[in-house]
Amino acid sequence: MNFSELIGRLHPVLVHLPIGILLLAALFYFLSKKEKFAVLQPAIRIALFWGVLSAAASCISGLLLSRSGDYDEQLVNTHKWFGIAVAFVSLLAYLFHSWENGFEKWLVPVLVLLIFITGHLGGSLTHGPDYLIAAFKTDTSATTEPKPVPDVQEAVVYSDIIQPIFQSRCYTCHSASKKKGGLRLDKPELILKGGKDGIVIKPGHADESDMIKRLLLPRHHEDHMPPKEKPQLREAQIALIHWWISTGASFDRKTKELEQPEKLKPVLLALQQPPAKKAPPEVPEEPVAAADEKVLQKLKARGIVVLPVARNNNYLSVNFVAADSVTANDISLLLPLKKQVVWLRLSYKNIADSLLNIVGQLSNLTRLQLDNTPVTDKGLAHLSSLKKLQYLNLVNTAVTGNGIMQLKNLPDLQAVYLYKTKTGKSNWVNLRNAFPNVTLDTGGYVVPFLETDTMIVKPPKKN
Repeated sequence: MNFSELIGRLHPVLVHLPIGILLLAALFYFLSKKEKFAVLQPAIRIALFWGVLSAAASCISGLLLSRSGDYDEQLVNTHKWFGIAVAFVSLLAYLFHSWENGFEKWLVPVLVLLIFITGHLGGSLTHGPDYLIAAFKTDTSATTEPKPVPDVQEAVVYSDIIQPIFQSRCYTCHSASKKKGGLRLDKPELILKGGKDGIVIKPGHADESDMIKRLLLPRHHEDHMPPKEKPQLREAQIALIHWWISTGASFDRKTKELEQPEKLKPVLLALQQPPAKKAPPEVPEEPVAAADEKVLQKLKARGIVVLPVARNNNYLSVNFVAADSVTANDISLLLPLKKQVVWLRLSYKNIADSLLNIVGQLSNLTRLQLDNTPVTDKGLAHLSSLKKLQYLNLVNTAVTGNGIMQLKNLPDLQAVYLYKTKTGKSNWVNLRNAFPNVTLDTGGYVVPFLETDTMIVKPPKKN
């Protein structure tokens, strides 16, 4: 590294000085227009003086850094000229202020605008051209995980497997907007060309390729890629890149056309699997208003237990376990609480099928226990409207496989407990197909008895 390159690398440090000092000078200038802040007048000249010097130093270091070729040339030129404009306008502002010329009132607002534009362009060089608006996007190439491959054997290895890895982990530093070390990984011909330090892949020789060597370095090593503060490649992703290079780094061949080591086959197969669906919360995340206190009192008077499910929210758990009996009026009391009730237990109660019509209107219900009740398939039909239902206990009820099928369109359903129901063995194949992601628990488990589970105690032998 020569001296000029060292000065250039100081640019990220120096560039913050003129931004802070000149913005402070502008703030002093605008405040000094009010009489009570007139005392700031002398500070304006000092701030402008040091702002001019730091802006000049920043321009010099920036010009030296621009020679590295690590950044988009067009964006660098735009940033460079705006940076020079900041230094020039700040000098004019300093001179006109020193001469007590009123023209400075036009220069200071222009200076502030130039600082913001130049800063934005600098951020775009470092973080990408869409850095400012990235927070408003739902998806960006720099952060998106590679999508599942429909048929991995028919996939084109580079475009369907390797390029998405580069896109999600490498493009922030090695693409059109920023080519660190002169290396770009966004086009096949540029990958083969390499960067300032030479080629990065040797087709057919993965272990000798600089790309693999850098990926395998310890994370704290200065040559490790990606940099330690960036998202890292997973072990499976490195294995895929290693395999791609080992098989010749082809840009048009399909997976089925390449030799596939046994260790890599599970990795390739995993590419076909969609990411695991995140389980919905048992308690809705949206806030809800507090329940009607009068209704709560009526429920408690009937021996019905009503409790909050968590601190700092108004969602409720309702349990009829202590109620002597359950009437239509009792169930109807839940309607004013349909937004608040998320867990409901009606176990061991004489619940008629018709009453489940009311239960089906509790739109936020996630847990429902109907075990040991006279509920039938007719009652289950009323539950098909519970789109947030996750757990349903139907143990020891008269429901059948046909009745369960009425719930197959519930999107969040995770488990249904069916021990001692009238669901016959002939229904299981259809139920498994209709509920591929739902646990259908039939209970009736038998724990095997082992000899080691019992100890025979014998009296001690008498001497």
